[in-house]
Amino acid sequence: MAQFSSEPAPARPRRGQHRGVWAVITVLVAVVLVGTLWVPFYNRATPAWGGWPFFYWYQLLWVPVVAVVTWCAYLLSRRARNGTAPGSRAAPGDTPPPPRRMPPPREEG
Repeated sequence: MAQFSSEPAPARPRRGQHRGVWAVITVLVAVVLVGTLWVPFYNRATPAWGGWPFFYWYQLLWVPVVAVVTWCAYLLSRRARNGTAPGSRAAPGDTPPPPRRMPPPREEG
């Protein structure tokens, strides 16, 4: 027979609640992928910058850009998973969600 707990179940966000946040993450990642993997866009030697052909400095320029975009996408996904809006912060009096219940330890006997 099933046993029911008297504790209320934690509220889960609705499935489509953060669809906009995930759309923004998808666009950010797609921009990075297109910018770095679309070879005809940067397959040329000019303009040279400091003696470096365009191909090299263009790719090196993407290194910090990808790091920042990935960090932003991570923060957005973390907030979407936790159920908070991207611009909101928890109030000082807010309590964190209760920890998951662990089953009682088994007694050896």
